[in-house]
Amino acid sequence: MTSNFSRLSDDDLATCVHCGLCLDACPTFRITGLETESPRGRIYLMTQWKRGTLEFDQEQVKHIDLCLGCRTCEAVCPSGVPYGRIIEAGRADVEDARRPAPKRLGSRLALRQLVAHPARLRLAGNATRLAQRLHLTSIARSGRMLPRLRARYCPPEGNIAPAFGERKHRVAFLVGCVMPILYPQSHYAAVKLLQLAGCEVWFPPGERCCGALFAHNGDLKGAERLREANTKTYRAGSFDALVVDSAGCGAHLKDFYPELKGRVKDLTEWLAEVGIPAPQKKVKVRVTYQDACHLAHAQRIKKQPRDLIRAVDGIEFVEMRHADICCGAAGLYSTLEPDMSQRILDQKLEDVLATKAEVVTVANPGCQMQLEAGLRARGSNMKVEHVAETLMRAF
Repeated sequence: MTSNFSRLSDDDLATCVHCGLCLDACPTFRITGLETESPRGRIYLMTQWKRGTLEFDQEQVKHIDLCLGCRTCEAVCPSGVPYGRIIEAGRADVEDARRPAPKRLGSRLALRQLVAHPARLRLAGNATRLAQRLHLTSIARSGRMLPRLRARYCPPEGNIAPAFGERKHRVAFLVGCVMPILYPQSHYAAVKLLQLAGCEVWFPPGERCCGALFAHNGDLKGAERLREANTKTYRAGSFDALVVDSAGCGAHLKDFYPELKGRVKDLTEWLAEVGIPAPQKKVKVRVTYQDACHLAHAQRIKKQPRDLIRAVDGIEFVEMRHADICCGAAGLYSTLEPDMSQRILDQKLEDVLATKAEVVTVANPGCQMQLEAGLRARGSNMKVEHVAETLMRAF
C-alpha cells in the first residue's frame, strides 16, 4: 500500500518511545481519557499512515483535527520528540489526502485571501468595528468571541519609535496580522516598554503575517510564501532583535525562519535580558498569569514574565493551578472545534476564577480573546490583559 504522507519525517516519528509521560499533560487526553486523543496515539496513527500499514481513513482524521498543537507534550517528553513539527507536517499531509470539509476549506480561504493581505485585513477590521457599533456583529461563536474593536494599531511616522533617553539597542517589531486589529493596546504598551528600555524600535515596511496560523492549520505552502516575503523585508534593515509580543508568532518565527536564528525574542524574554527602568508608581492589584502554550512549551519561557510582573511594586501575584495547560484557543481551534475548545476552556476558567484575581495576564492574543469571552459568559468582572499592559500600569 503506497503512502502520500511525504512531509512526515521517519526520524521525527521514531523519537517517540510511547512511554506515556505526555498523557496527563495533553488537554484533549485530560478531557476524554482516550488514547487516540493523546500525542502518542496521534503519532502512532500518523506513523502507520506514512508506512502504509494503515489505510487513510476520513473518520480517524478527527483525532488529528482535535489536537490543539499546544506542544505541552514537548515540555514533558524525556525523548525530545519534536511534536510541533510532527503535527504541522502531519496536518499538511492530511489536508492533501482528505476530502475537504466546508469549514476547513473556508478557514484556508480566509487565511490565504484575507489574513495574508494586510490591506484586505484592515478593511475587514474596519467593517467589523462598524458592525459592532451598529450592533450587527454575527451571533455565531466567532462573532461572540471578538473583543470590542478599537482603532487599529498604526506604526509611527517614518516607521521608527525612538528610545526614551540614550539609545542602547535597535530592535525590529512584529506588528503581525490580527493583533493590531484585535488588541492595539497591547502593541502600544509593548512599544512603550521597549522605548523605556532604551530601544529604538523599527517597524519593517511591507511586513506581513508571519504564517503561524497557516502552519498550525496544515497550510505549509502558504506559510512558506509568507516566510519568503518577510525574509526579504527583514534583510532590508539592521536590528539587534526582532521583538514579538504574540507567543504563537514568536514560536513560529523561531522554528520556521532560519535566517533569524537567535534574533527572535519574545517581549518578556528581551525585557528580562536588557532590563527596564524601575517602576514609577505602586500598582495595587491582584494578578494571576496564564502561560501561553507557545511561550511556555515551544519557547520554554516561563520565568521571565513572572519575574517582570512580580517586580512591579504593589502587585499581589497569585499562581493559578495548571497555569501551563492550554485554555482551548489554539489559533483557529475555537472556531473549527468549538465543542472541545469549550470543554477545555471550562476547566481553565475554574482555575482562573479560583485565584480571585482582579487581572489575568497573558502573552498571546488568542488566549486573551478566549479568556475574555469565557469570563464574560460567566458574568465575571475579571480583566484580561497582555503582560505589556500589566507592566505599563507602573509607568
